[in-house]
Amino acid sequence: MSAIQPAIAATFFEPYFLKPMHKLPVTVVTGFLGAGKTTLVRHLLQNNRGLRIAVLVNEFGEVGIDGDLLKSCQVCDEDTEAAANIVELTNGCLCCTVQEEFLPTMQALIQRRDQIDCIVIETSGLALPKPLVQAFRWPEIRTGATVDGVITLVDCEALASGRLVGNLDALEAQRQADDSLDHETPIEELFEDQLNCADLVLLTKVDLVDTATQQRVETWLREQLPPRVKVLPCQGSVGTELLLGFNAAVEDHLDSRPSHHDHEAEHEHDDNITAIPLVLDQAFEPKALVAACQQLVTDYDIYRIKGFVAVPGKPMRLVMHGVGQRFDTWFDRCWAADEPRQTQLVVIGQNLDAEMIQAAIASAAVCPTAV
Repeated sequence: MSAIQPAIAATFFEPYFLKPMHKLPVTVVTGFLGAGKTTLVRHLLQNNRGLRIAVLVNEFGEVGIDGDLLKSCQVCDEDTEAAANIVELTNGCLCCTVQEEFLPTMQALIQRRDQIDCIVIETSGLALPKPLVQAFRWPEIRTGATVDGVITLVDCEALASGRLVGNLDALEAQRQADDSLDHETPIEELFEDQLNCADLVLLTKVDLVDTATQQRVETWLREQLPPRVKVLPCQGSVGTELLLGFNAAVEDHLDSRPSHHDHEAEHEHDDNITAIPLVLDQAFEPKALVAACQQLVTDYDIYRIKGFVAVPGKPMRLVMHGVGQRFDTWFDRCWAADEPRQTQLVVIGQNLDAEMIQAAIASAAVCPTAV
């Protein structure tokens, strides 16, 4: 980091820190599965403009894939204190476990306010943003932290092609929530709630569609949003100055951010959605593994597959991320000397049989142990 960066941050973000009682500003990042939330947060950490950023990751599943991805970013590789500022909340959706999981974590971070400039919360893809923001009205949090802004990510390519969002028939298959949720929210209503709570909407993956399609999606999105909320198309990195410093105090203005759950006293949940963690002492060729996963998605109600893969003969760890039939893979870092070269995946879907899923994926392995 250059010597000038802290000075730039202090100048540019000066209003950001001039808050009543020096409350910690919190940015909530929401959006559906695969929209790019983890990529956005990694970029924030790598381009922090001298800010000390704490991150709460609302991971879904026992294997902390997103948290590990964040901890492997360049900043955290070099800074053990930065790595310690990344906290994974793995025991359920934040909007439903705010008291059990979120409250004690926030209290601990507030106690460290002299070591932290701001907090970023990456919610799970099926979280309702408003109940989380409402928690900032609680006396235990209210005097120490405020929601600076809510950023909602929308996958342009998925929306344009009717996957996840934009096609109600396709959404019916993904109507439920994970087994930790206490609400049963249709995906289209959850999408509306995420938009209604936003201060900024990032339209991601615009490079996967043509210009006319992008403009059509942008136009439709703007029609769903109040004039105060802007839509920002992005296919690369987004400047830190655009993501922080909204000064919105969202918890004080929730009446202007309607939700489908505003007048419901209690919500039900569906126990059929599960997250299956797989830890395999096997190595895989990427194409064969992707083909096996795509077949599983075709045959079963699987919404997302993500994780790390051991590739034979490769010193680097492969990241795999699939939503629907679209799978992306890339090498993110070398395996550590003391790190087991295991393939770790999380499969999220409906009415899944763990043994069947593991057997189907294991059948694509190259060899019994990772090399």
